[in-house]
Amino acid sequence: MILRLRNALVACLLVTLLFVTSCAKAPSQFSQAQKDSTARGATAVVKESTTGGTFNKYFPNDSKGYNRVYTQEKKGFAEAKLKKDGKDVAVISISDTVNNPSAVAKFKLSKDSIGGYPAVSQGTTATAVLVNERYQVKILSRDPSFTEADRKAWLAKFDLNGLAKLK
Repeated sequence: MILRLRNALVACLLVTLLFVTSCAKAPSQFSQAQKDSTARGATAVVKESTTGGTFNKYFPNDSKGYNRVYTQEKKGFAEAKLKKDGKDVAVISISDTVNNPSAVAKFKLSKDSIGGYPAVSQGTTATAVLVNERYQVKILSRDPSFTEADRKAWLAKFDLNGLAKLK
């Protein structure tokens, strides 16, 4: 009887231990960033950031079967889809790097340029230029038919010099 009671007690303790340890979560790799971004007074966009609507006039116009459809506009960022025959082929955007200064670093070693501004390829589907060391103009291919050459050609269609004059 005592042996059964002891075995039952050991079994209960093991189940309790298993339950308690399985409910504990290891901290996420993003937990500190979450704390910082939600802390009192934290902001994702700095006051000096250019309003998204300001960027719209620097986007290229529709051209040769391609249509530009604006999809997002917020402080420091504007984005449009580039469509051909009703199909999304690319996403084009302008962002103010004052909100993300680390975005500028990738352009420091650039050996390529578009319109006189440093350009970089990001993986196999993205190409970007940095204007006036502040504004990142980026194109992401959404269809394999939209190549790096297409991205560079479309980046050249942006009014990069006009964008450079923004204060």
